[in-house]
Amino acid sequence: MRAVIQRVKHASVTIDGEVKSCIEQGLLIFVGIEDADNSEDTEWLSKKIANLRIFDDESGVMNMSLTEIDGEALVVSQFTLHAMTKKGNRPSYIKASKPEIAIPLYDDFCKELGSRVGKEVKTGVFGADMKVRLLNDGPVTIWIDTKNRE
Repeated sequence: MRAVIQRVKHASVTIDGEVKSCIEQGLLIFVGIEDADNSEDTEWLSKKIANLRIFDDESGVMNMSLTEIDGEALVVSQFTLHAMTKKGNRPSYIKASKPEIAIPLYDDFCKELGSRVGKEVKTGVFGADMKVRLLNDGPVTIWIDTKNRE
């Protein structure tokens, strides 16, 4: 499982001209799933993200987690995080899981993250053409791959 995490002042997902989800201060999380991913990956990644100390404390030091600031989370599925660009100029997405594998893991990840942060996680719609707006705070952008835990 791969995630790109952005610390935001606000973010939203629009589908067919209508806002599906929006958050204020918190994290916008793009998640890509591959066939090798499983429930262990969703648990590890949700725990890691919920506890990342990337929000400023009273001294302006990144020392607080999403839970500690009572922030919100917006999770957007993004198969392109598994793009392979080694050959040629057209990325290959062969490592990205098909919906029958990815959707249950995506749903589990969102539920697990919500449980860890103590509030509902907002989402996009898996496989939809989504327009994502955000105001990155910092900017702070972090990439995590559950296959590179060491």
